[in-house]
Amino acid sequence: MKLLESPLIVALRAPTQMARFSDADWDIGLRQARATGLLGRLGVLAEAAGVDVPPCVRPHFSALRSIVARQQNAVRWEVRQIAQALEGLDVRTVLLKGAAYVMADAPSAAGRMFADIDILVPRERLGDVEHALFMGGWMIEGVSRYDNMYYRRWMHELPPMVHLRRRTSLDVHHNILPQTARLQTRPDLILASAVPLPQFTQVFVPAPQDRILHSATHLFHEGEWSTGGLRDLSDLDLLMRAYAADDADGSRLAARAFELNLQKPLLYAAKYLDVVFCTPLATELRQHLARAGLRESAWMDRLFMTAFAGAHASTSSRSAGMVRTTLYVRGHWLRMPLHRLIPHLVYKAIADEPSR
Repeated sequence: MKLLESPLIVALRAPTQMARFSDADWDIGLRQARATGLLGRLGVLAEAAGVDVPPCVRPHFSALRSIVARQQNAVRWEVRQIAQALEGLDVRTVLLKGAAYVMADAPSAAGRMFADIDILVPRERLGDVEHALFMGGWMIEGVSRYDNMYYRRWMHELPPMVHLRRRTSLDVHHNILPQTARLQTRPDLILASAVPLPQFTQVFVPAPQDRILHSATHLFHEGEWSTGGLRDLSDLDLLMRAYAADDADGSRLAARAFELNLQKPLLYAAKYLDVVFCTPLATELRQHLARAGLRESAWMDRLFMTAFAGAHASTSSRSAGMVRTTLYVRGHWLRMPLHRLIPHLVYKAIADEPSR
């Protein structure tokens, strides 16, 4: 089955089409949605579209609805604990990705599940933030001396932190791309333009255009391709539909991408949103990307489309595993120059090899 003809994509493009699904469509569509992490979102969209789903489907959506609601309530509570731990530091703290969608009550939070919370803080205050979080119960654990050095010297975040009692995970970023990445961006501009949350004094979410650009950058530079990346592309679809309503919005988004040096991720996002979800894109945005002279290669096109289709056997191809490996290597290549990347991969291959 081709990805673009699959029940899952048909439903995500036009949720009212679910009213016409046969039992076979529902069977394969639910399997595809579960494999890609989109089952909760599919249920939300069906309900919003007023689709009367078959009785055998309702328990699947109901169970995910309860899990997502409980998880998102837990995220809201955890954000309050983080805000309390950082209270008094006078540090602007910006929530990223899923936590930002939930706290901003954005459409992209619909049915969204995620494993951790990500925050962005100024690099010069990273030590103060780490200490305050440590005093609040978050610790870095299970990280080797080498990995600790690797994170702190080369990456855009601290090693993952875990709360001692709640076992919740927290990623503390000072940038959205590694310091050694081929693309260099401006986290200071993202911090400066962040939107305050009314219930907090120092907790913010990225401006709408920055949410789009960060989501695109995360997917096409560091995507989690084990589930095909389709959930993240669906996030982008909802983010773009909520933001880019006209040419003025498209022009602002294009200008912001230029300002942050993130035009390439935006190009990829625009291309695959158009192909996979038929996302409405402002004419001005399309024209700007064309004027910028950015082009995606046919080779990359095959890689990404194979990856998007690779989460479930009904749409996957024989090359899906090799494509995931290729994109994994590409992600590392984009993060680090070869003279640092090769020793790092060799070390990790030796260090992670199980003892015999």
